Amino acid sequence: MALRPWWSGRERTWVTFRTPDAESLLHGEEVHWAHHPTTRNVPNLLRNTALAVRVLAARRPAAVVSTGAGVALPFFVLARLLRVPTVYIEVYDRIETPTLTARLCRPFTRLFLAQWEEQRSFMPTAITVGPLL
Repeated sequence: MALRPWWSGRERTWVTFRTPDAESLLHGEEVHWAHHPTTRNVPNLLRNTALAVRVLAARRPAAVVSTGAGVALPFFVLARLLRVPTVYIEVYDRIETPTLTARLCRPFTRLFLAQWEEQRSFMPTAITVGPLL
């Protein structure tokens, strides 16, 4: 939501987990609910890959942006195959080591954004944008 000034004037589709806060914040938006949990859950990885195929084929986005979560991986892999730019924003609360999702998405990410300058120790090519909370 902190990026609202950037995305509010653009066509967009959200993919996230169905939680009360997501349902509230995204009321009225186009949302596709991802399957959870994602950590070490192969059936949900396959379900989210199928979701990524459906969403990316239907929407043909100009970019895929993620703030992290296991569901990002299938979207980033498929976006890369489709030559859709990807932007990964490392999470707010991981300052000393990268998240697993950041490490997995790294080969498929065109642009890394860091919320803390310290995150650049493990993402040296990242652009520090500051806290987005």
